[in-house]
Amino acid sequence: MVNIRRALKELGFDTVDSKFYSLIDVWKSWYDGEVKDFHSYTVWNGIEELECHRYSVNMGKKVCEDWANLLMNERVNITLEGKKEQKFVDAILADNNWKVKSNELQERKSAVGTVAYVPIMEDMSVDPDTAEIDNPGRIHINYVTAANIYPLTWDNGIIRECAFAWTKRVDDTEYTYIQVHRLSGSEYDIENHLYDAEEVPLTSVRGFEAIPPIVHTGSANPQFVIDRLNIANSDEDNPMGVAVFAFAIDQLKSVDITYDSYVNEFVLGKKRIVVQPEATKDINGRPVFDKRETVYYVLPEDRASDGNILQQVDMTLRTAEFNTGMQDMLNVLSSKCGFGENHYKFDQTSIATATQVISENSTMFRTIKKHEILLEQAITELCRILLRLGNRYMDAGLDEEVEISIDFDDSIIEDKQTDFSRDMQLLQAGIMNDWEFRMKWMNEDEATAKAALPKMQDMTTEGQGEVE
Repeated sequence: MVNIRRALKELGFDTVDSKFYSLIDVWKSWYDGEVKDFHSYTVWNGIEELECHRYSVNMGKKVCEDWANLLMNERVNITLEGKKEQKFVDAILADNNWKVKSNELQERKSAVGTVAYVPIMEDMSVDPDTAEIDNPGRIHINYVTAANIYPLTWDNGIIRECAFAWTKRVDDTEYTYIQVHRLSGSEYDIENHLYDAEEVPLTSVRGFEAIPPIVHTGSANPQFVIDRLNIANSDEDNPMGVAVFAFAIDQLKSVDITYDSYVNEFVLGKKRIVVQPEATKDINGRPVFDKRETVYYVLPEDRASDGNILQQVDMTLRTAEFNTGMQDMLNVLSSKCGFGENHYKFDQTSIATATQVISENSTMFRTIKKHEILLEQAITELCRILLRLGNRYMDAGLDEEVEISIDFDDSIIEDKQTDFSRDMQLLQAGIMNDWEFRMKWMNEDEATAKAALPKMQDMTTEGQGEVE
């Protein structure tokens, strides 16, 4: 496999220091729940080294899943003011499985800090004689994660030029496809390169024959979107994002160490029955106990005594202490990852999200709003690229400057049942009006809600009459 950094160097480009990509690998391992030299390790027991595996609750993935569900869920709406533009963008996003992939990409963004959306024209054909487009094909969105994103130039944290790399297997040969988005004068060009051990012609590999070596976009705006978490990179000159738990690795370790100790408390503390050697066989010399049964422990001959033939040993389990310790570790982790304290609850069998109503002054609400700033920019930029491609290659006649708004509907972060119960109490106490309650929970406007109240009263009175 080709060294991507060296290939970019030969093309005249430099990128982010390789040490950062080592960090991405570390973050990915915590997301996967299998960290080298931590989850698998060796212990010296005084006689030999034993291979051990540490139990884990994989909070790295849990934290990323939760942030993805808060930032990109089914309630997020992308609205374009023009009906034609709305229909076009909706169709492209649906064709690219946006509803599923957008949430998945937010989860991966939380894990490795950065993702990218790279729309390209796929299956397009051009008349060789006239150079006219015979078939525009379709707009395909490549979803790219941090390990395959290589910034080339950037300014104030904004990546201006960028390379993206993918691994493609064709006919039992693994190729590396590198796509370079660079400025040529005032407009962007897209260079396409294919490597085996060395660079090979695109036309020589099945599936790449129709890809031109260079594409002139005709646009002063990039044909890629970088989407990163709004967390400052400790390297001020690095435009890439960092994992949501990048500064909470110690807390991830603490949670797994505590959980491992908790599980081992049950493994090591299980009941044992100490057996005298003479009790292991019957009068005919046949074994009495199944040798595979771990509850029995046979004393050595020199340790045997005249005591009881069988002696039960019960260990005292420290579950209460471990429960408290586990909850303390989770509280620190949730705070370090932007949720605030008490976001997670350890219930001895799993890690659950605590029931809570999120106020606008809470840590989690403020963190959500912070991340939404960059996410809104990314989604808006993606929509404009789709409109631009529609006009350039499909002659769609779209307004590329149409107003675009993203509604994240942050009400999802509130616990609805708690909110409903609270409003019911206010209603019963006379603090909230009946029509206000209907407006909020039945999605009625004020006039409709007020008009419905007399009918409700009539129905109540009628019902009382029938009972009488």
